[in-house]
Amino acid sequence: MKNIMNLDQNVLLALDFFAENPPPTLPINSFDLPFVVGSGNAYNTGLIIFSEKAAIFADESNFKKIIAAYKNAIHNGLIKQAVIISASGGKDSVWEITLAKKYSLVTTLLTTKGQSDAAKIADRIYVFESIDEPYTYNVSTYMGMILSVTKEKPSDIKNCINSLQFPTDFDTYKSYSFVVPDKYAQICQMIDIKKSELFGPYLSLRAFSQGHARHAKFVIKSKDELVITLGQKNEYFGFPAHRWDISLPGNINSAGIMALTYYIVGKMQNAKLAYFKENIASYVNDYGPKAYGSTKPFDLIVPGSRRI
Repeated sequence: MKNIMNLDQNVLLALDFFAENPPPTLPINSFDLPFVVGSGNAYNTGLIIFSEKAAIFADESNFKKIIAAYKNAIHNGLIKQAVIISASGGKDSVWEITLAKKYSLVTTLLTTKGQSDAAKIADRIYVFESIDEPYTYNVSTYMGMILSVTKEKPSDIKNCINSLQFPTDFDTYKSYSFVVPDKYAQICQMIDIKKSELFGPYLSLRAFSQGHARHAKFVIKSKDELVITLGQKNEYFGFPAHRWDISLPGNINSAGIMALTYYIVGKMQNAKLAYFKENIASYVNDYGPKAYGSTKPFDLIVPGSRRI
């Protein structure tokens, strides 16, 4: 377990990597009303990348149903493309591409693994280089894809992170909540996934957009909860003495919000018991792959396409 870094370390390494190795540009305007399909944070990455484009979003649970519902639109030529997002280029992405091709859609794979099973059958492939990361973290994998569209400078993001001034009692809280600008609502779902992966039932970690936060998310207040608000002053949520407002520079976009919140989550990981490190080996070697019908263990440290 000594080889498993915490999430905050992973974020800094990824930013340093992209500062030296900018990701390729994804020609977002070449896609016209595509299906955008991904699992977990690949799905959320798709929401971010195509946030300003007309698209139909699906995941591994509903893609079969959704593509069938649009059968007539596909037949009439209104929908011609499917974008499959998968860090590994394996698991569900293989059948998703196969299904899309059965409907005669042009398939594009966004992945970090150019020699994967999905890459072998996709019509077009965009490969985003990544670094070695613990299983499930997927920091560089998805950050590179987001940077390919937002074009943020990793050095600007790192400067923002280095300017953080953590509350002196940050480590003592039993619960944490993020409130982010509405523009970055998809990041909230990414944080929620990290909560499940890193803390499971042992720590309360919530995340809401400003708009969602107003809908009775803070009816119950606790002095054990730190409310972390990005981009504006928090005047309503949580107890006043237990709020942390973080200003955002104008050069920060979705990749920066992802990095900033992940970095803070990594500091929570540092402050609490090693829930992830104590359980991840059992997961990757036993019931994790078995849930996919495989007995082959997952990589505990997922190899990147570049070593740093």
